[in-house]
Amino acid sequence: MENSDWVTVYSTSKIFEADLVQSVLTDNEIECVLINKQDSSYHFGEIEVCVPTGDAFAAKQLILSNFSE
Repeated sequence: MENSDWVTVYSTSKIFEADLVQSVLTDNEIECVLINKQDSSYHFGEIEVCVPTGDAFAAKQLILSNFSE
């Protein structure tokens, strides 16, 4: 992981949604990490998908085009 600023581009309480977003971003060569902020006992809280600041716009566009309802 390169030393750069990271931003959250997607947040969810469902781990499978975060995994799907991560897969789409990785398939499109956008580096990303998941930050799980859920409580380990009760499973409330969010899972954040973060990307380097320079990739944030492209990542958000991919998320919107693949996961809009």
